Amino acid sequence: MKKLILLAVLFIGFQSVAQDLNWETDFEKAKNISDKQDKPILVYFTGSDWCSPCKMLKKDFFETAEFKERAKKMVLLMVDMPRRIDIITPEQKKKNIEMVRTYNPEGSYPTIVALSKEGHILGEIGGYSFLRETARHFAFVDSVLQNR
Repeated sequence: MKKLILLAVLFIGFQSVAQDLNWETDFEKAKNISDKQDKPILVYFTGSDWCSPCKMLKKDFFETAEFKERAKKMVLLMVDMPRRIDIITPEQKKKNIEMVRTYNPEGSYPTIVALSKEGHILGEIGGYSFLRETARHFAFVDSVLQNR
């Protein structure tokens, strides 16, 4: 019985650590949440199926406990521009293209843009090195949270 209880406690603890982030995909919904919760919006422009630096940034930065703690203070919005046609719907692709035109006109990936609840740019950071150093990404997020 004690072993069963211990396993249950470990399983529950593991689930809370492995919890995924809540990424919105609709800008209007993200703005509404941002307005209601008074949080900035962090927009992640990615090419999920083709962009190697995007995949590395996801693992090295977004999937860390340190980022997940900061994410509680932001509304997360993912704008994915995959090459495969089965990853997002044509409607979502159309919305994402508009987001890229507005907030990532150079079309560089990965790019992270911080927005106010009104949709005004608070800051942005682009790229990710094969050295896999996340310090500047954490500094960017911290500056957004401190200066909002």
